Amino acid sequence: MGCTENLWVKRRRFLGCATGIAAVFLAPPGCRAQTTPRASPDMPWSEDLNKYPGLLPEFGKLVEKLQQNIKFPPKRSESRILPLLPESTMSYVAFSNYGDVTEQALKIYRQELQESAVLRDWWQHGDLAAAGPKLEDSLEKFSQLHQYLGEEIVVAGSLEGRVPGFLLVAEVRKAGLKKFLQETVAQLGGGLKQDVRVLDLQELAAAKDSGSSEHFVVLVRPDFVVVAVDLATLRSFNARLDRHDREFVSTPFGQRVVMEYKGGLTVLAAADVQKIINEIPAASRENATFQRSGFADVKYLVWEHKNVAGRDVSETELSFGSARHGSASWLAKSGPLNSLNFVSPKAILVSTALLNNPAQIFEDLKELESASGAHPFASLEAFEKMLKLSLKDDLLSTLGGELTVELDSLDPGKPGWRAILGVRDASHLQQTLNTLLAAGHVEAQQFEDGGVTYSAVRIPSSPAPMEIGYAFVDGYLVIGSSRELVAEAVRLHQHGESLGKSRTLLTSLPSGHGLEASALIYQDPIAMAALKLRQIAPEMAESLRQISRGAMPTVVCVYGEERSIRVASSSGASDLGAVLVVAAVAIPNLLRSAIAANEASAVGSVRTVNTAQVSYEAVYPQRGYAPDLATLGIDPHGPVAGSQEHAGLLDETLANESCTSGAWCTKSGYRFTVRSICKQHLCKEYVVVAAPVDSNTGTRNFCSTSDAIVRYQPGSRLASPLSVAECRAWSPLQ
Repeated sequence: MGCTENLWVKRRRFLGCATGIAAVFLAPPGCRAQTTPRASPDMPWSEDLNKYPGLLPEFGKLVEKLQQNIKFPPKRSESRILPLLPESTMSYVAFSNYGDVTEQALKIYRQELQESAVLRDWWQHGDLAAAGPKLEDSLEKFSQLHQYLGEEIVVAGSLEGRVPGFLLVAEVRKAGLKKFLQETVAQLGGGLKQDVRVLDLQELAAAKDSGSSEHFVVLVRPDFVVVAVDLATLRSFNARLDRHDREFVSTPFGQRVVMEYKGGLTVLAAADVQKIINEIPAASRENATFQRSGFADVKYLVWEHKNVAGRDVSETELSFGSARHGSASWLAKSGPLNSLNFVSPKAILVSTALLNNPAQIFEDLKELESASGAHPFASLEAFEKMLKLSLKDDLLSTLGGELTVELDSLDPGKPGWRAILGVRDASHLQQTLNTLLAAGHVEAQQFEDGGVTYSAVRIPSSPAPMEIGYAFVDGYLVIGSSRELVAEAVRLHQHGESLGKSRTLLTSLPSGHGLEASALIYQDPIAMAALKLRQIAPEMAESLRQISRGAMPTVVCVYGEERSIRVASSSGASDLGAVLVVAAVAIPNLLRSAIAANEASAVGSVRTVNTAQVSYEAVYPQRGYAPDLATLGIDPHGPVAGSQEHAGLLDETLANESCTSGAWCTKSGYRFTVRSICKQHLCKEYVVVAAPVDSNTGTRNFCSTSDAIVRYQPGSRLASPLSVAECRAWSPLQ
C-alpha cells in the first residue's frame, strides 16, 4: 500500500511540476503580476471612446504593422534534441525559439507609441497604465531569456517503469544563462525562489534532494540547458548526454516523430497513446465498452503547425493500430459535402459531417450502453409500440448520413439557424414526421413556391410560440427556424449562391486541402464578434469590421481514413489580431457596462414590485399581498379595471399570465419571481427575487420582502425562489 501511495504522490507531483515549468520557464516572467482593475468598473465603453478618440483605428494600424513586419522563425526539417531523449519517451512537444519574434513585436509597439498620441495617451493613462510597464518588462525578460537558447525547445514526458518523468531541453548558444536564470528567479521572488534550483555540472554532482517542497531543478551545461522534476531524472539524462545515447529514434514512436520533421514544421506535439493506454489498470483497459468503442486501438496522436504556400496550417492525426471500428468508425470516408450548397455565405458558424450509417450508429449505441450496464433505451420499445413506428427503420434508415448545422444569428430572442440532412427515402421520412406531429397534436401548414412544398409548424413556447419550417429538396431535408430561412436556403441552392460555392470558403480552406472531406467546421469570428458588439455597443460594430478588414474565416477539415482520423485547420492567428485586441481590451469593459446596467434595472424592478405589493395590500386587505407576479399584472384577456386576480399594477414586461408562483419572468437580462406566504387565501408575507439569466448579464442576485429593503448576494444565479428568512440573511444594498 505504501508503494502505491508513493507512486501516486510522484505522479501528482509530476503533473504539478510540468504545469509550473511551462508557466514559469517558458512564459514571460511578469505573467505572475495581476492587472490593476479600473477605478470605476461601471464606466461605459462609450466614455472610453470619447476620452481616447481614434483608439480602435490605431489598434488596427498596430495589428497591420505586426502582421507585415514580424518575421517568424523558419520551419525546421530536423531536430538535434530528438535523438537524445530516453527510449521511454511517450509524449513530445517541440517549438521554435520565439525570442526574436518578441523583440520585433516590442520594437514595433514602442515605435507605434511614439508615433500615435492617442495610443500613447491610452497606454499611459488608461486601464493598463499600472500594468503596462510590467508587461513590457516581462516581454523584455522573455526575449532576453531566449537569446541564450538554440532554435528549438523540446518538452518530453516519459515513463521509467511506473514512475513518470519530465524533461525540458534546449541548446545553449551563449554563456551567462545560469546567472540570468538565477537573477530572474530572485527577482520573481515569492514561492518560486524555493521551487527552483539552478545548477551547473559541479553543483549537480554534489546536490542532495531538498525534499518535497522543491518542484523542479535546472541544469545549465555548456551545450544544453535541462529542466527536470527531480535530481534523479536530471542526473539520468545528464549521463545520457555524456554517452551520446540515441535509443529513442530507434523506437516506433521515435521514428513516427522523426517522420513529421521531413515536411518542415514550426510546432509539433505527439503522444504514444497506446503506451499511455497500457498504463491504465487492466480492469478499465479491458472493459467491454472501451474495447467496443474502437478507441482502445488508438496508436499515436500527432499535432503539427507549419506554413504551406505562405499560409499557416495546423494538422492533427489520430492513428489506429487496425482498421477503425465501433464508434471510431462512425465518421465516414471523405466525400462531397453537397449540403453546403444550401448554406448562406453570411453564416457565422457551420458544422458539416458525413456519417457512415445512422441506423448502424444507433445499434452501436445500444450495444455500448448495454455493455456498460446502463439502460437508456429501456422505454423506447413501449414508445415505438404506442406510435406504431420504429426509430431505426422509420427514421434513421431513411437518412443518408450527411448532416449540416448552420447558425446565422446570435439574437437570443429569435436565433437564425438551419439544419440540412441527407435523405435516402423522402416519402417514408415524411410519413414518419406526420406520425410524430400527430402524436404531439401539432398541425403542419403547407404551401408551395417554385415547385417546392414547404411545411411550417408552430411549437408552443414562452414568451412566444416558436415556428419551424422544413422542405424536401433534391435528396435533402432542409429545416430552419422559420419558413423564410428554409425558402432562402432553397433559393441559394438553386442559384448557386451558397457558401459551398463561395470564394470566401474556397480561399479559407487549409492550404493543400480541398472541399471533399468527412467533416468541416466553418467559423467567421469577425462576424460573431461584430454581432456581440452590436448587442452591447452598436457604435463599435462597424469600427471592428474596418480594423479587421481582410481577415479570413477559420475552416477546419476532418478526414476519415481506414486507420486514422486527420484534421487540418487554417490558422487565423495573424489575421484575427484585431479581434484579439478588441476581445482583450474592449469586450470586458462592455460586458461590465452591460452588467451594471442590467443590475441597476433589476434593482429598480424589485423596488417597483415592492411598491405594487403595498398598493395591492391596501386595495385588497382581505387578500393581503399578491401571491405572484401574474396577480400584480394586467388581465391578458383585456385591459379592464384592476381586480384581485389581475390588479394591473405592473406592465407585461415584468408580469404576465405565465408568472405564477415559482415561475420566472425575464426582463433586461434578469429573471424575476414572487413567492408569498399565504394561509386561507390571506398572504401576510412575500419575497421577490431577481436572478441574472447568466454570468454575462449579471453577477449579483437581488431580493426583497415586505420590509422593502433590497438585498443582494454575489455568485451564480439562483435556480429556485428564496424563503423570506433566506432573503433577509443577505447583505442590504447600500
